[in-house]
Amino acid sequence: MTDVAAPVTVVGGSVIGLACAHRLARAGHAVEVVDPFDPGTGTAPGTGTGTAPAPAAWVAAGMLGAYTEAWPGDEDLLHQGVTALAAWRRLRAELGEEWEGRPVFHDGTVLLGVDDADAADVGRVADLLDRETPGAVTRLTRRELRDREPSLRRGVRAAVACDAEFAVDNRRVLAALAARCRDLGVRFTRRTVASLGEVTTPVVVLAAGHAAGDLLPALRPLLRPVKGEVVRLRRRAGSLPGPTRTVRARVHGRALYVVPRWDGCVVGATEYEHGVDREPTAGGVRQLLDDAAELVPGLDDHEFTEVIAGLRPYSPDNLPLVGTWTGPVPAPWPDGADRHLVVAVGHGRNGVLHSAVTGEIVAAVVGGRTLTGELAAAAHRVRPGRYDGAHDDLHGRQR
Repeated sequence: MTDVAAPVTVVGGSVIGLACAHRLARAGHAVEVVDPFDPGTGTAPGTGTGTAPAPAAWVAAGMLGAYTEAWPGDEDLLHQGVTALAAWRRLRAELGEEWEGRPVFHDGTVLLGVDDADAADVGRVADLLDRETPGAVTRLTRRELRDREPSLRRGVRAAVACDAEFAVDNRRVLAALAARCRDLGVRFTRRTVASLGEVTTPVVVLAAGHAAGDLLPALRPLLRPVKGEVVRLRRRAGSLPGPTRTVRARVHGRALYVVPRWDGCVVGATEYEHGVDREPTAGGVRQLLDDAAELVPGLDDHEFTEVIAGLRPYSPDNLPLVGTWTGPVPAPWPDGADRHLVVAVGHGRNGVLHSAVTGEIVAAVVGGRTLTGELAAAAHRVRPGRYDGAHDDLHGRQR
């Protein structure tokens, strides 16, 4: 697209924007990230911790569910996730295993079904993975599950292990990525962009999550905010330990995950389509805690430290939109070839998972490099132009 030295402004400084900025800076671009939210402190100007509208990646649990997120009919999303997980392995090697003396990564996932109907769902996922990605998962007996995760209740109807997946401490990843970006010369400006016309660099990367439609109205039919509530628990002295790897489960038809942290765990997550609503609800929190305690009884004795809600930006087909934007851009935006707009939005509930590969794709697009192999296939799946003339047909395909 452009000369390697072309300056780039990234609008949006959550995990997608940071991953893009990191890869662009490594490729030699002068990069500025514009976002009011500080990923290192969890604040925006003039606010205290937790009072600013937090991006989805701050709220998230950080699981990289490339395989265990699979569902029949979403095979493209499965293969995109597998490529994304490979990109995360590369990023993991760069970031290191710890940040500020604490672990960033926890390896392994178990996928569970609590009752017979839940077990049938787990079986569908396992059958799909056996067809599409042979060897990715292993069916466990109850004894094998107990040996792996003694904190879990007895009597789970189905269990599948995926050792290839891992989870990240998303807040430590945000801080680590921001620090790596600064080391590479990336500048951070803490403000809100009201119009793309404010940005004067030759290349603009729009990575503003669900709010991207406010800056680029043509995106509005392609993005919808989905609220998710998450609870954080801390292990107290004398409490039983929680899981050592990510636990994903179906609990009487409801989705649940418990993701380990060095000092406790993260429990999530509800899903509601109520527009721009970030307020946690009593019912949502009760559901999460009840389901978590049924699956991991020892969590009842953990300290309740946080409840938070965020908005995940979903696309109609659940795949992100990443690449050169050739659609309309509102004024004041110059016509012609002097400016280039790249979008990196619509990552849904898998924003952390897809962040690393999104950064690699965006850096290649901006630098005019040709991708090959799985990265080329990944870039093709998420190209924004796939929606041209098909908005009405695609909108509403939801999981």
